[in-house]
Amino acid sequence: MLLDRFLPRIEFDSYEDFKENYRVNVPENFNFGFDIVDEWAEQEPDKMALIWCDDNGNEEKFTFTDISRLSNQTANYFKSIGVKKGTVVMLILRRRWEYWVCATALHKIGAILIPGSLQLSRKDLIYRGNSAGIHTIVCVDDPYVIEQVEAAEKEVMSIQNKILVGEKRDGWRCFADEAYTFSDKFPRPEGSEATKADDIAIVYFTSGTTGNPKMVQHNHAHPLGHIVTAKYWQQVQEDKLHMSVSDSGWAKFGWGKIYGQWICGAVIFCYDFKKFIPTKLLQKIQDYKLTTFCAPPTMYRFMLQEDVASYDLSSVQNFATAGEPLNPEVYNQWKKLTGKEIREGFGQTEGSVLVANFPWITPKPGSTGKPAPLYDIHLITEDGKEALPHEAGSLTICNLSRNYPTGLFTGYYKNPEMSALILGGGEYCPHDVFKPDEDGYYWFIGRNDDVIKCSGYRIGPFEVESALVAHPAVIECAITAAPDPIRGNVVKATIVLAKGYSPSDALTRELQDFVKKNTAPYKYPRIIEYVDELPKTLGGKIKRALIRKENFENK
Repeated sequence: MLLDRFLPRIEFDSYEDFKENYRVNVPENFNFGFDIVDEWAEQEPDKMALIWCDDNGNEEKFTFTDISRLSNQTANYFKSIGVKKGTVVMLILRRRWEYWVCATALHKIGAILIPGSLQLSRKDLIYRGNSAGIHTIVCVDDPYVIEQVEAAEKEVMSIQNKILVGEKRDGWRCFADEAYTFSDKFPRPEGSEATKADDIAIVYFTSGTTGNPKMVQHNHAHPLGHIVTAKYWQQVQEDKLHMSVSDSGWAKFGWGKIYGQWICGAVIFCYDFKKFIPTKLLQKIQDYKLTTFCAPPTMYRFMLQEDVASYDLSSVQNFATAGEPLNPEVYNQWKKLTGKEIREGFGQTEGSVLVANFPWITPKPGSTGKPAPLYDIHLITEDGKEALPHEAGSLTICNLSRNYPTGLFTGYYKNPEMSALILGGGEYCPHDVFKPDEDGYYWFIGRNDDVIKCSGYRIGPFEVESALVAHPAVIECAITAAPDPIRGNVVKATIVLAKGYSPSDALTRELQDFVKKNTAPYKYPRIIEYVDELPKTLGGKIKRALIRKENFENK
């Protein structure tokens, strides 16, 4: 077991004990590739690391010894084409098993890994390539990805190598043909090439909902911050299968499909689907007898449109969710059908899990849970005071100058001015608003700019959205402000209807009355718009800012 190398204590008696006494020891030269992957391979050569499958009947299984060997070959290959410590490499690999191999190799070298989404356009790639100085790009053989990379590369002068995983193609290096011809020995670098825990290891581009995406940088210690994410929120178990649903292009992949899970010795299960079909995902959970599972609330909502009770999900001991707030109705339906709670967690690209329903906490439907250890988290009101129960406050991580949390980002890559502005004051505020209750649970209201001010009231979108999705006609929705000549702003609901329902004036009145009965009447949506789908970021989050902007432009 590797956890005892990093945690002075692993077991805790209560949430209060956990919050007060959890600590993580960070070795000065910690490197995920050597100190986790290679160490597991050394300790238990046959220990399973990854089970991968897709919709075409393909399945691959890898031990830590396999990942160690393949990543060593890949590290030698990368070095042969000019990748070294500090070199920036982008991976656009969807959920291909090669991602784990390439990421481990890059960490061993000390290169800077940038995960990239399959949906990145030519414009996105030009912006990212020039902003970060991307040297090498490794892509899955997806026609859209290939087209966009080839269209962008002439405007990104830093790109030296294009590598394709899968089919061969003119103008591209072939990963399988080249990488696995190299030695499977890769000694730990020494001297100036050696990595330290505070060296930059990963750069994530944010979703860019309010401007150009920012480059969030994490150091080599960042994976250790995800021990809390994996063990104490997702509750992964050593040698048992864990699945988090995420594309490799996003921080949630780091949250749920590699770092904390492998540190804990769990087996990562990856279903590499191209299109989300709820029944197929339910079948995989049943067939592979997963022990822990994490997916965004939207996926739970779509699975609940199917006959969940007809699938045997009894092997799953813990369901978790993050990415968007979990509506109480979804929580209640899932518990009724499976007998298991869904434990919500909250965090950002900039850190590990910040607030969650940990093992000692009985979840309250609609609550995000309680603050994670390591982070000194407070809810601060507009007048700078600590929020009282049921009073809104912005989540703020305090005392950074005294104790910088393991797992929190260390700044914005190549932007020291913004880094100093956001982190230099000793606090970090991600602008998310919560209310605490008498028991210390946090209840999400919305981002500062999503809160609606109407006739003197402050209305958080999540509460109204939760009321709406409790109605069987609503599969998902977004609550935003819309202009009104008398009230200034009113509440607008943009709704995706469930199967079997069609837009009508009668349905609009029914939904409005339903909200009035299930929350404070003044919060009901005075405007309802029906759409086929909601606009979302590449990471799957609803673009409320875009909807709000269109509301005011089209007034």
